[in-house]
Amino acid sequence: MSEPDHLAAGRTRTTMKQVASLAGVGVKTVSRVVNNEPNVSAATAERVWHAVNVLNYHVDLGAGNLRRADGRTRTIGLLVGSVDNPFSASIHRAVEDIAEEHHVAVFASSLDGDSRREEGAVSAFMRRRVDGLILMATRQPDYLATLRDRGIPAVFVDRTPVGDDLDVVASDNRASAARATAHLIARGHRRIALLADRLSIQTADERYRGFMEALGEAGIPTKLASVVTEIGDEESARLALGRLLDSDTPPTAVFSAQNLITFGALRALRERGLEHEVALVGFDDIPLADLMDPGVTVVAQDPQQIGHRAARILFDRLDGDRRPAQRVVVPTLFVERGSGEIPGPGG
Repeated sequence: MSEPDHLAAGRTRTTMKQVASLAGVGVKTVSRVVNNEPNVSAATAERVWHAVNVLNYHVDLGAGNLRRADGRTRTIGLLVGSVDNPFSASIHRAVEDIAEEHHVAVFASSLDGDSRREEGAVSAFMRRRVDGLILMATRQPDYLATLRDRGIPAVFVDRTPVGDDLDVVASDNRASAARATAHLIARGHRRIALLADRLSIQTADERYRGFMEALGEAGIPTKLASVVTEIGDEESARLALGRLLDSDTPPTAVFSAQNLITFGALRALRERGLEHEVALVGFDDIPLADLMDPGVTVVAQDPQQIGHRAARILFDRLDGDRRPAQRVVVPTLFVERGSGEIPGPGG
C-alpha cells in the first residue's frame, strides 16, 4: 500500500501535485496561489501556503515567470548605504518583514556612496527582472528614465533625489540636526565641532545645513565652529576629533552627524578621558548607547518605520496604485541620555 503523496514528500523533491494533495485543491489552484494570480479566496490561499511550508516546496521562479500573466518574479531589489551599517540593516529587516507577507524575496546590495556602484547594482537588479526597487540613491540618478520605461516602480528611502514625481520615505535631517545643535548651544556651548560624511551625500549636506542654521539663529560666528567633512568611517572620525581635541582651541561639544562617526568620536573622547567634559550628540541611535557612561544623547531615526512605509508603498504600486507620488517624513526622536547634557563654559 503506497503512502499518501504528502508523506512521501520528504523522500523526494516535492512537487506541485503533492502540495495540491495536502491542501485539498487542484494543481491549477496551487499554481495560481504561488504565482500570485487573482480569483483565489484568502482561505484557499492560506491552505496552499501552509502546505508549501509543511512540504518545504520550492517555487521555480524562473519557469513560473514564463507562465505568469503579470510577468512577476516575486523579487524586489534593495539598495542601501551599507548592509553592515545598523541603520541600513534595520531598514533591510523591515523591508523583508513586509516582503514576507507578500511571499516575495529581497535582493540587497550596498551603495557605499559610490554612484558607479549604484548604477551597476540597479542594472544587475533589472537584469534579474526584479518587480520593484527600494533605494538609498544619489541626488539625480541616471537610471530613472530606464525604470519608468520598463515599468519598474521605485521607492527612495533616506535620501531624496531630484524630482517631484518620486515616492520618498525619509527623516527630516535638516530640522533634526538644527535641534541637536540648538540643544548643545542651550547648555552654554559655543565652540562646537561638526563631524560629517561627504557633503555630496544628501543626508550629510542637510545635516550640515541644519547645524549652520542653528549657529546662525543663536548669533554664534561660524568661525568658532570646527567643521570636518568627508568622514566615511569610524577610524577617520576618531582621528579627526582627536586632532581637534589636541588643538589650541578644542571644541567643548561635538555633533557627530552619522552613527559610525559617533563611534569614532566616542573613542577619541575616551582615549583622552574627556567623555564627561566634552558634550556629544549623535545623529542615529547606536547599540548600547544607554549603557555607556555617560549614556549617548542622540537624534534617533526610525529605520524600521522607514523600511515598513517604503515597502508598503512599493507593494501598493505593484498592486496598481496610481496615485501621485508620496513624500513621507518619518519623525525623529531626540533622546537625552547624558552626553549631550554636559554643560559648556557658559552653561
